[in-house]
Amino acid sequence: MSYMALYRKFRPTTFDQVKGQDHIVTTLKNQIRTGRIGHAYLFCGTRGTGKTTVAKILAKAVNCENPLDGEPCNQCAACEEIIDGSSMNVMEIDAASNNGVDNIRDIKEQVQYSPATGKYKVYIIDEVHMLSIGAFNALLKTLEEPPEYVIFILATTEVHKIPITILSRCQRYDFHRITADTIKKQLGDLMKQEQVDVEEKALEYIARMADGSMRDALSLLDQCIAFYLGKKLTYDNVLEVLGTVDIQVYSNLLDYILASDVTGVMNLLEDVTSQGREWSQFITDFLWYLRNLLLVGKGTAASEALEVSTDQLKLLQEKAKTVDENTLIRYIRILSELLNQLRFATSKRVLVEVEMIKMCRPQMEADQGSLLERVRQLEEQLNKLITSGITVKQPQSAGKPESVPKLEKDVNRQLEEKFPKAKIEELTDIVNHWRETKRSLSPQMKFCLQKATLTVNEEGNALKLMFPKEMNVESGYFLDEPERIDLLKQELRRQSGREVELEVGLMESREKQDMIDLECIHMDVNIEE
Repeated sequence: MSYMALYRKFRPTTFDQVKGQDHIVTTLKNQIRTGRIGHAYLFCGTRGTGKTTVAKILAKAVNCENPLDGEPCNQCAACEEIIDGSSMNVMEIDAASNNGVDNIRDIKEQVQYSPATGKYKVYIIDEVHMLSIGAFNALLKTLEEPPEYVIFILATTEVHKIPITILSRCQRYDFHRITADTIKKQLGDLMKQEQVDVEEKALEYIARMADGSMRDALSLLDQCIAFYLGKKLTYDNVLEVLGTVDIQVYSNLLDYILASDVTGVMNLLEDVTSQGREWSQFITDFLWYLRNLLLVGKGTAASEALEVSTDQLKLLQEKAKTVDENTLIRYIRILSELLNQLRFATSKRVLVEVEMIKMCRPQMEADQGSLLERVRQLEEQLNKLITSGITVKQPQSAGKPESVPKLEKDVNRQLEEKFPKAKIEELTDIVNHWRETKRSLSPQMKFCLQKATLTVNEEGNALKLMFPKEMNVESGYFLDEPERIDLLKQELRRQSGREVELEVGLMESREKQDMIDLECIHMDVNIEE
């Protein structure tokens, strides 16, 4: 007997064997058990999730001579004929190649005749969205009022293409993507039956690569087993057969990009090329790696959405601490655009290399995300200088050596006229901690605070952060999101050890002249040659 592919060999024959679609099989079993069988069903969902399989099981169950708790027996004459494909009661039609009006008219003529044996005639129309408008119109009346012995089961991967007039006449069942854990468990059980030695990590990777499709998972596994026939299938073997790379490669690539190490990135891409990896798959996997890092950084609730092992989760959590959220979002944006371009590119490697250089060199782009990335890089360089013992002083304005000290004197004079000495000392202490607070904020928050003026209210019991009225983006970043103001207050409280009231508002240009700018207090203006 010729070899049969795994997805055909292990196709479910009963509802209980269908994995990941409990919400559907339970409903269908209840309908069959109680006799509340519909005349038209619409099965929709992504490829390989069991639509056609469930349709065939349903066809067997409604015609079975000895059904048990809504399940077909698979032993009676009716079940065996359907399994063999020789039953006259079950017609499977591919709408991709039979999508004309004449094909539907043939069906309308056939439904007039009752089944010679069995209870129901079942028409399974696969990829029903491929029918022409005329074919849909011809199907309408028959679908709405078919004979009592006829059941229509329509299956599609693109439900949005089906006319609403068809949708309203069917019971709709949405097949979910199957989780990686469910696929992995099923693959493990099947490999025990096949007596194939497979590493658990290899099954985990195949389950994730299948993207919710059990059929895809079985096809990928079949391909890997064939390559290493008679040997243990390991994680590295799977990576080699499927043309993908280990997660550590993506971690190294991210480190090179963060360090702006173009040479390191190019060497890594050269290794990827020499291993014969497929570029679209490589970028897709890198995107998922960055997406997982982003979710890990969002906390426990978001981490639950990850389908990774415990060891990988720990590595992701450690890496997420070293990467800024805005940086990750910028990288994901660039790679998403790259993935679309790769579909039509002739020189894919060149395109990948150019986009990777862009990620290393944010100055090549002028959007806000790239500007924030440049700020992050400058801050890192500044911190390296400070930690290495090099003294960094604020530069003096060219041609105005006395302007800053004079401004500081003016501010101190204004404060002495309005507040007692104790209050001035308190404000001075808070302002010194305000500078530390700003250093610990995210690049985006720092960017938005550049044009803001820190001042004090008339009573001296609250700080005021005032934005120019025309700066809609920066001010809106705080005014539209009150939790960001709370975050600012918490950080200032942590730095200063004081309970600080902070208000945010807008000001006219002329108001700034009369405002006390607290950030001018005790500025470091010493200049060392």
